[in-house]
Amino acid sequence: MAPPPRTPSAGGFPIAIGALGGTAIGLYAGQPSIGFLAGIAAGVVLAVLIWWRER
Repeated sequence: MAPPPRTPSAGGFPIAIGALGGTAIGLYAGQPSIGFLAGIAAGVVLAVLIWWRER
């Protein structure tokens, strides 16, 4: 009997959480745009790491 296929992990979730978290931190620091961009960048890095692990 063959093992069940693996289900891929969701990589978009870290991007969304990074955007929201970065914006919140940026609002606190007075720079919401920079926080948003930094959060997106961190989320993309996590998404790429998830994708790389799943390969």
